[in-house]
Amino acid sequence: MRLGIDLGGTKIEGLVIDDAGAEKARLRVPTPATSYEEDVKAIADLVAELELRVGTRCTVGIAHPGAVSPATGLIKNANSTRLNGRPLKVDLERTLDREIRLANDANCFAISEASDGAATGCGIVFGVILGTGVGGGIVIDRQIVTGAQAIAGEWGHTPLPLPCDDERPGPQCYCGRMGCIETWLSGPRLQDQFAQRTSRQMRATDIADAALQGDAAATAHMEAYCDRLARALSVIVNILDPHAIVLGGGLSKMAVLYKRVPELWKRYVFSEAEFIATRLLPPRYGDSSGVRGAAWLWPT
Repeated sequence: MRLGIDLGGTKIEGLVIDDAGAEKARLRVPTPATSYEEDVKAIADLVAELELRVGTRCTVGIAHPGAVSPATGLIKNANSTRLNGRPLKVDLERTLDREIRLANDANCFAISEASDGAATGCGIVFGVILGTGVGGGIVIDRQIVTGAQAIAGEWGHTPLPLPCDDERPGPQCYCGRMGCIETWLSGPRLQDQFAQRTSRQMRATDIADAALQGDAAATAHMEAYCDRLARALSVIVNILDPHAIVLGGGLSKMAVLYKRVPELWKRYVFSEAEFIATRLLPPRYGDSSGVRGAAWLWPT
């Protein structure tokens, strides 16, 4: 049995699957609001409860924000900042008394959708997280590509491509740079930018729904969003040439993205517009993909 844990900022989710990927147990608990040490304890308690429910000791994979530094073995780049500089793998292995495997949460999303999800059978898959942040993961032949710095796929912290005059220098990003893709495409920024243009406070998915219903301001805002996403993804297509790009996170529920973005990226991809084979896909497993991918970190 494979056990996956998705360590999020507000929740920790655990899942057990069998060798065929069938779900055997699932549990979700709030992420402690106190300390890193309580995070480790909460994960250990969740593992213990899930193993009790399935009646066996499992392999354990962990999806987490940020990356494990190849130089130090410590967590870096996590937006859950109390993880940064911490030896999460060492602490969990000591607490759980077994080897565990860790991967960035976007990588886990990508391996889930490439293994038995929307991109099953695709050789090169780019998994995108569009939520409170913007992340990405690369899977080639069902293997996660981590990279020399363990940052492969971190497209959210590169500049928005082909910026218009009114997009320069761009909003301030928490990473310290200006105009990162994340500052344009995250859910909170989509909402903030709409509020600045219209003085209307709406959730991102509600803006998309309003556009479908003919709201002129919402339609214009979603068109601008789709064009920015098309520009950002065109660079991924030009570099990786993936067979599939799968969208995850809360904004992946916006149906307009799957129709409009492939139409728009024809302007930007370095190929014949009528022969772009890369597919833009919604996730098969939705919010559960990250935790499933954590379980699939143990492929056999």
